Amino acid sequence: MKILILDGGARSGNDPLADYLASFEAALASGGAEVRRIRLAEMEIRFCTGCWSCWWATPGLCALRDGMEEVYPAFLEADRVVWAVPLVLGTASALVKKTQDRLIPLLHPYIELVDGECHHRRRYDRYPELGLIVDPRDPDTTEDLAGTRLLFERFALNLRSRLVFFASTRANPEEAAREALAA
Repeated sequence: MKILILDGGARSGNDPLADYLASFEAALASGGAEVRRIRLAEMEIRFCTGCWSCWWATPGLCALRDGMEEVYPAFLEADRVVWAVPLVLGTASALVKKTQDRLIPLLHPYIELVDGECHHRRRYDRYPELGLIVDPRDPDTTEDLAGTRLLFERFALNLRSRLVFFASTRANPEEAAREALAA
Protein backbone atom coordinates (compact mmCIF):
# COMPACT_ATOMS: atom_id res chain seq x y z
CA MET A 1 0.00 0.00 0.00
CA LYS A 2 1.30 3.44 -0.94
CA ILE A 3 0.62 6.01 1.76
CA LEU A 4 1.23 9.71 1.33
CA ILE A 5 1.37 11.86 4.46
CA LEU A 6 0.59 15.52 3.82
CA ASP A 7 2.22 17.09 6.86
CA GLY A 8 0.62 20.44 7.67
CA GLY A 9 2.86 21.03 10.68
CA ALA A 10 5.14 23.95 11.50
CA ARG A 11 8.06 24.97 9.32
CA SER A 12 10.74 24.52 11.95
CA GLY A 13 11.46 24.55 15.64
CA ASN A 14 9.76 22.46 18.28
CA ASP A 15 6.93 20.73 16.42
CA PRO A 16 5.27 17.93 18.41
CA LEU A 17 3.37 16.86 15.29
CA ALA A 18 6.67 16.17 13.47
CA ASP A 19 7.83 13.94 16.33
CA TYR A 20 4.52 12.08 16.31
CA LEU A 21 4.62 11.63 12.54
CA ALA A 22 8.16 10.21 12.65
CA SER A 23 6.89 7.37 14.88
CA PHE A 24 3.69 7.00 12.85
CA GLU A 25 5.63 6.83 9.58
CA ALA A 26 8.07 4.24 10.96
CA ALA A 27 5.17 2.08 12.17
CA LEU A 28 3.48 2.30 8.75
CA ALA A 29 6.71 1.23 7.04
CA SER A 30 7.23 -1.67 9.45
CA GLY A 31 3.65 -2.71 8.65
CA GLY A 32 4.60 -3.06 4.99
CA ALA A 33 3.47 0.30 3.60
CA GLU A 34 5.47 2.36 1.15
CA VAL A 35 5.37 5.77 2.84
CA ARG A 36 6.16 9.23 1.59
CA ARG A 37 5.80 12.39 3.66
CA ILE A 38 5.53 15.85 2.14
CA ARG A 39 6.06 18.71 4.56
CA LEU A 40 3.76 21.40 3.20
CA ALA A 41 5.38 24.19 5.23
CA GLU A 42 8.67 23.62 3.40
CA MET A 43 7.07 24.20 0.02
CA GLU A 44 5.89 27.30 -1.74
CA ILE A 45 2.15 26.73 -2.07
CA ARG A 46 0.23 29.75 -3.21
CA PHE A 47 -3.47 30.41 -2.72
CA CYS A 48 -5.85 29.48 -5.53
CA THR A 49 -6.63 32.61 -7.51
CA GLY A 50 -9.93 31.31 -8.87
CA CYS A 51 -8.76 31.83 -12.45
CA TRP A 52 -10.38 28.55 -13.57
CA SER A 53 -7.51 27.83 -15.96
CA CYS A 54 -7.35 24.31 -14.50
CA TRP A 55 -10.84 23.72 -15.88
CA TRP A 56 -10.90 25.64 -19.14
CA ALA A 57 -7.48 26.72 -20.45
CA THR A 58 -5.33 23.76 -19.31
CA PRO A 59 -7.79 21.10 -18.10
CA GLY A 60 -6.43 19.28 -15.07
CA LEU A 61 -3.36 21.50 -14.76
CA CYS A 62 -3.10 24.48 -12.42
CA ALA A 63 -1.71 27.66 -13.97
CA LEU A 64 0.31 28.34 -10.81
CA ARG A 65 3.78 26.81 -10.78
CA ASP A 66 4.73 26.00 -7.21
CA GLY A 67 5.01 23.11 -4.77
CA MET A 68 1.67 21.67 -5.84
CA GLU A 69 3.41 20.30 -8.94
CA GLU A 70 4.98 17.76 -6.57
CA VAL A 71 1.79 17.16 -4.60
CA TYR A 72 -0.55 16.36 -7.53
CA PRO A 73 1.21 13.22 -8.83
CA ALA A 74 2.05 12.00 -5.32
CA PHE A 75 -1.61 12.42 -4.33
CA LEU A 76 -2.91 10.47 -7.32
CA GLU A 77 -0.32 7.68 -7.01
CA ALA A 78 -1.16 7.02 -3.36
CA ASP A 79 -3.64 4.40 -2.19
CA ARG A 80 -4.23 6.44 0.95
CA VAL A 81 -3.45 10.07 1.78
CA VAL A 82 -3.15 10.91 5.46
CA TRP A 83 -3.57 14.59 6.27
CA ALA A 84 -1.61 15.58 9.39
CA VAL A 85 -3.28 18.70 10.71
CA PRO A 86 -2.38 20.91 13.64
CA LEU A 87 -5.54 22.55 14.92
CA VAL A 88 -5.55 26.33 14.84
CA LEU A 89 -8.51 28.01 16.51
CA GLY A 90 -10.24 24.63 16.58
CA THR A 91 -9.83 23.66 12.92
CA ALA A 92 -7.30 23.02 10.14
CA SER A 93 -4.66 25.65 9.47
CA ALA A 94 -4.67 28.00 6.47
CA LEU A 95 -1.77 26.00 5.00
CA VAL A 96 -3.85 22.83 4.97
CA LYS A 97 -6.94 24.62 3.64
CA LYS A 98 -5.11 26.29 0.75
CA THR A 99 -3.56 22.92 -0.15
CA GLN A 100 -7.04 21.38 -0.22
CA ASP A 101 -8.33 24.24 -2.36
CA ARG A 102 -5.53 23.71 -4.84
CA LEU A 103 -6.63 20.10 -5.45
CA ILE A 104 -9.58 21.34 -7.54
CA PRO A 105 -7.81 20.57 -10.87
CA LEU A 106 -8.21 16.88 -9.98
CA LEU A 107 -11.93 17.22 -10.70
CA HIS A 108 -14.00 18.32 -13.67
CA PRO A 109 -15.94 21.60 -13.56
CA TYR A 110 -19.07 19.69 -14.48
CA ILE A 111 -21.54 18.74 -11.77
CA GLU A 112 -23.47 15.53 -11.19
CA LEU A 113 -25.79 14.28 -8.49
CA VAL A 114 -24.28 11.97 -5.88
CA ASP A 115 -26.71 10.69 -3.25
CA GLY A 116 -28.94 13.69 -3.87
CA GLU A 117 -26.10 16.23 -3.63
CA CYS A 118 -24.28 18.17 -6.34
CA HIS A 119 -20.59 17.29 -6.70
CA HIS A 120 -17.94 17.74 -9.36
CA ARG A 121 -17.44 14.89 -11.82
CA ARG A 122 -14.32 12.79 -11.45
CA ARG A 123 -11.41 13.58 -13.73
CA TYR A 124 -9.65 10.29 -12.93
CA ASP A 125 -10.91 6.74 -12.47
CA ARG A 126 -9.33 6.35 -9.05
CA TYR A 127 -8.74 8.64 -6.10
CA PRO A 128 -6.96 7.71 -2.87
CA GLU A 129 -8.80 7.07 0.34
CA LEU A 130 -8.18 9.72 2.95
CA GLY A 131 -7.06 9.61 6.55
CA LEU A 132 -6.77 12.38 9.12
CA ILE A 133 -4.51 12.91 12.11
CA VAL A 134 -5.28 16.02 14.13
CA ASP A 135 -2.92 17.64 16.60
CA PRO A 136 -5.13 19.41 19.14
CA ARG A 137 -3.77 21.99 21.54
CA ASP A 138 -5.27 23.60 24.58
CA PRO A 139 -8.07 24.81 24.52
CA ASP A 140 -9.25 22.59 21.58
CA THR A 141 -12.33 20.58 22.54
CA THR A 142 -13.86 17.30 21.48
CA GLU A 143 -16.34 19.41 19.49
CA ASP A 144 -13.40 20.97 17.60
CA LEU A 145 -12.08 17.49 16.74
CA ALA A 146 -15.55 16.35 15.65
CA GLY A 147 -16.02 19.47 13.53
CA THR A 148 -12.65 19.04 11.84
CA ARG A 149 -13.41 15.39 11.17
CA LEU A 150 -16.74 16.37 9.59
CA LEU A 151 -15.01 18.95 7.36
CA PHE A 152 -12.59 16.27 6.14
CA GLU A 153 -15.43 13.80 5.57
CA ARG A 154 -17.09 16.42 3.37
CA PHE A 155 -13.78 17.19 1.66
CA ALA A 156 -13.35 13.48 0.92
CA LEU A 157 -16.86 13.31 -0.52
CA ASN A 158 -16.16 16.32 -2.73
CA LEU A 159 -12.99 14.59 -3.93
CA ARG A 160 -15.08 11.51 -4.67
CA SER A 161 -13.27 9.54 -2.00
CA ARG A 162 -13.95 8.74 1.64
CA LEU A 163 -12.36 9.38 5.00
CA VAL A 164 -11.42 5.92 6.28
CA PHE A 165 -9.20 6.78 9.22
CA PHE A 166 -9.22 9.41 11.97
CA ALA A 167 -6.83 9.79 14.91
CA SER A 168 -5.56 12.39 17.31
CA THR A 169 -1.95 12.83 18.37
CA ARG A 170 -3.24 12.01 21.84
CA ALA A 171 -3.34 8.37 20.62
CA ASN A 172 -0.29 6.11 20.46
CA PRO A 173 1.33 6.55 16.99
CA GLU A 174 1.92 2.80 16.55
CA GLU A 175 -1.76 2.07 17.28
CA ALA A 176 -2.78 4.86 14.92
CA ALA A 177 -0.58 3.32 12.19
CA ARG A 178 -2.20 -0.09 12.69
CA GLU A 179 -5.63 1.52 12.35
CA ALA A 180 -4.52 3.42 9.25
CA LEU A 181 -3.29 0.22 7.61
CA ALA A 182 -6.39 -1.78 8.59
CA ALA A 183 -8.95 0.83 7.50
